[in-house]
Amino acid sequence: MLEKAGFSNKGGKGNHRNFPHPSGAKITISGKLGSDALKYQEKEVKSKIADVKK
Repeated sequence: MLEKAGFSNKGGKGNHRNFPHPSGAKITISGKLGSDALKYQEKEVKSKIADVKK
């Protein structure tokens, strides 16, 4: 969802991945690559995507 919205996966430390957007928005997701986001992270992801679509 993040990459489709224009965020780039810039990697991170350990199991964390950083996703910056050209607009300046940023989000960090924990968990292994390919695993689902946690419930609180899903809400944050949807919020960030909505912010950059404005």
